[in-house]
Amino acid sequence: MAKKGAESDEARLKKKVAAKLNGHKNPEGDAAVRALRKRLKREQRKRRASALRKKHAGANKPATEGAPAAG
Repeated sequence: MAKKGAESDEARLKKKVAAKLNGHKNPEGDAAVRALRKRLKREQRKRRASALRKKHAGANKPATEGAPAAG
């Protein structure tokens, strides 16, 4: 089941990463920031893959009856 929150997981993770980075001297060495970034990148990949699947699936739909045939 998907969450029904006001903001997406991606937006929430972006806020967390920004909050953790605020005031850090070396954020690359911080394991917590690294873990949050990994989760954020995973969410972004999922969103992009889903959008690409929807785009490809839409291309396979037959033309509607009212529209002229292409070709």
